[in-house]
Amino acid sequence: MSKPKSQKQNSKNNAQKEFDEVLLELSRVTKVTAGGRQLKFRATVAIGNRKGKIGLGIGKSNEVTGAIQKAVNKAKKNFIKIPIYKTTIPHEIKVKFKSAKILLMPASAGTGLIAGSSIRQILEVSGVKDILAKRFGTTNKLNNAKATFKALSMLRERPLSKKLEAKPVAKEDNKQDTQNSESKDVVIDKKIIETK
Repeated sequence: MSKPKSQKQNSKNNAQKEFDEVLLELSRVTKVTAGGRQLKFRATVAIGNRKGKIGLGIGKSNEVTGAIQKAVNKAKKNFIKIPIYKTTIPHEIKVKFKSAKILLMPASAGTGLIAGSSIRQILEVSGVKDILAKRFGTTNKLNNAKATFKALSMLRERPLSKKLEAKPVAKEDNKQDTQNSESKDVVIDKKIIETK
């Protein structure tokens, strides 16, 4: 048996509620053709579940609602998973996309989202709560959004702490030093024996 319409609508609504949608930019664009100028709307949308999953999409249409819907559909096909360490990102990252440069730095708990423009909106829906972000170069929202998305996609899992990595190296150095000192003692003893 097929489900009633009310149940189908509820399931669709629940699926949509899983992700928060943010309209980053809505602009009017023109295309010059032989017949004249064609006016369209371009929408840039970011969607995320606030748990490290985020998507970015761009849609164009003759109507505003159509452009937004296309952007949402494209964003759903363009998901990435962000590695979140506690409430921030695992490491610092700097990315360049065209004329936009973005610097993302991890922050301690309670710092909040220190970012502006489209960078802040993307980080909000991604689930990152504490971060320091700085943009250089252009103020173009679309390029800044793409640069932020690129930076988030390049994040990797948090590596082992430097202290843990440094310990075995230090032990090996100590072993080498002791071995070298022992070999020197042996050489010295041989010389003493030869002189005798």
